Amino acid sequence: MKRLNKSFPALTRGVVAAGVLMAACGALWAAERTFKLPRPFKEYPGYEYNDFPIPVDYLDKHEWTRARLRYPSFLNVHGYYADGFNRWTVDYPRSDRHLLEGVRRLTRIDSKSVEQVVDLDGDDDVFNWPIMYAVEVGYWNLPDDQIAQLREYLLRGGFFMCDDFHGTIEWENFMRVMKKVFPERPVVDLDNKDPIFHVIYDLDQRFQVPGMQYVVYPPHRLYEYDGFVARWEGIYDDRGRVMVAICHNMDLGDAWENSDDPRYPEKFADLAYRIAMNYFIYDLSH
Repeated sequence: MKRLNKSFPALTRGVVAAGVLMAACGALWAAERTFKLPRPFKEYPGYEYNDFPIPVDYLDKHEWTRARLRYPSFLNVHGYYADGFNRWTVDYPRSDRHLLEGVRRLTRIDSKSVEQVVDLDGDDDVFNWPIMYAVEVGYWNLPDDQIAQLREYLLRGGFFMCDDFHGTIEWENFMRVMKKVFPERPVVDLDNKDPIFHVIYDLDQRFQVPGMQYVVYPPHRLYEYDGFVARWEGIYDDRGRVMVAICHNMDLGDAWENSDDPRYPEKFADLAYRIAMNYFIYDLSH
């Protein structure tokens, strides 16, 4: 059974629960092949956090889970982190768990309190998770077999959101991989009229969301490298559904991560949460 793709009218906060019916079916779209149960939750070593508390209900069953992609990466696009730093772990898991608490507070999605780390490893487990998120994709380095599985994941109804990569060099490396995933599909600017910006919140006034270090510490700027302008882009499937949502020259992950820190401006955290809620509800309803 394929994952359902039927579109629904735009949802308001009061009826968000309707979209969760699709999330409950998420595991079913793996049944095109031999069905396998989802892998259990596992926490991995992170670059920034290795002792962040696990919520007490992390083993409870819920209808919706957001996956985080673990991927192989380059080390030295800008000459940094030659020690083998795993780029996929940026802000992990603090950012994920703050965000998922926000999902529970701002919507009626029955969300799991912890993230699910997934791999494009040839196994069918990735197909159990309809929405997948990745950071620092300006450094990813997917081999051909992972590129093929990412393409299959998206064409079968998956939704991929990427964030926290900046400037020309990181964009070019991101696109080097994405052009292999979809050589026939362009990356386009998402029009402000697209439902993804209006499905729950009207996001007509969008602005660049910076990383914590660029707000709190000198030189107090909003951009990294030459990433002066935030870019809201995506890739559509044949039905006009956004299946890849690209947040370039912004750092939503930092905004979620530091949303409880009074040094981080509320206006940036507020927009980052609204973007996430819209993208998640869009995926559930399209």
